[in-house]
Amino acid sequence: MGYLYLFLAIVSEVIGTTALKLSEGFTRFVPGAVVVAGYGLAFFFLSLVLKTIPVGVAYAIWSGLGIVLISLIGRTYFHQTLDVPAWIGMGLILCGIVVMNLFSKTVER
Repeated sequence: MGYLYLFLAIVSEVIGTTALKLSEGFTRFVPGAVVVAGYGLAFFFLSLVLKTIPVGVAYAIWSGLGIVLISLIGRTYFHQTLDVPAWIGMGLILCGIVVMNLFSKTVER
């Protein structure tokens, strides 16, 4: 169940962050409300994750995948450019997540 909650936390955080861009500094009500709901759900699900996955591992996966996903959304929907170092950095983040999940003894199996 921990990884299901982690997935929901990541999706909620990415939705909240995307809405944060759309809220234009909280001057638009609906995107602003989505920010609050998205982050609220993200932290709720993250709190459930921490019952089964160590906080360092859970936060590394949550923040790492959140960085990659929101960068891809920024590129795709907001036409923000990513240079080669950005792509390399995101690749390294993903590699780190894979290494933690495959080889760490602290990760729930």
